Order: sequence, then C-alpha cells, then structure tokens
Amino acid sequence: MPTKLSAGLLVYRVSAVIEVLLVHPGGPFWARKDDGAWSIPKGEYLADEEPLAAAIREFKEEIGIDPPNADVLELGTIKQPSGKKVTAFAVAGDLDLDGFNSNTFPLEWPPKSGKVQEFPEVDRVEWMPLDRARTKLLKGQVPFLDLLVERLAGPGY
Repeated sequence: MPTKLSAGLLVYRVSAVIEVLLVHPGGPFWARKDDGAWSIPKGEYLADEEPLAAAIREFKEEIGIDPPNADVLELGTIKQPSGKKVTAFAVAGDLDLDGFNSNTFPLEWPPKSGKVQEFPEVDRVEWMPLDRARTKLLKGQVPFLDLLVERLAGPGY
C-alpha cells in the first residue's frame, strides 16, 4: 500500500507574539476532543500533484477563504505516527475568519443506523499563540511550529 501524502498551509501573523491559524476537525469523532486534536488546514493529494497546489486547495475547502497572497516558506515534510507524510508550507497573513465556511462530508451516524448525515470537515478555526498551539495541535504536527520559528529567525526575517 503506498504511503499517503498530505499537504497543508500554516498561516501565521506576527504582532507581540507569533500566532498560527489552526482548525478543529468536524464530525462526531472529534466533537469532545480538544487538546491534541487541532490541525493545520491540510489534506491528501496524489504523487503527481504539486504539494503547494494541494495545500492551497485544501485550505480553501476547509476554511472557505482564500489563503493570503504572500511569499511561501516551505517547512518540509514530516512522517506522522500513522505513517502519512505531511508537507507543510507557511504564509504570513491576517485573515478575517468571519467568512469561515467548511466543506462537508457524509457519514453514517449513529453507526449502523442507516442514517447518513452531513458534517463539516472543520467545525472551528482559530488564531492561537504558539504556546497554546503546541497543546492543541496533533502531536505529529507540532514540529511544524518549530520549523516555522526557525525559518522566521533565519536570514531575511
């Protein structure tokens, strides 16, 4: 079975502190989970698709807002505990989240009920300072925060 590939866009803004834009997955499985459940907006793509194009597409689908039109920093690829490889890109911007509107997915719920319901792929989106983001983010994605800080501390920033 081929390795699943995923790409995401980590939008950040800098004022007194660095804040990142994270999403909380929708649906009944994630409804009562908070710490360690949030994610960067991301989604799967096929090997013949450009990861950045996939990251932009997934951002639009999950949040319903175009990502900022700014220089993109490649943060790299990290293998997740599930075996999936996630490639992340960072872009600066201060988005107004009032237009947040996630796409939906069908799910039989309750299980084995025969009833199919639509759930939002993302039920919440929020700006978080890095210290809070570290507790909310899925464990396998936390290293992207460190990579962002390293990139912002590098030449030209």
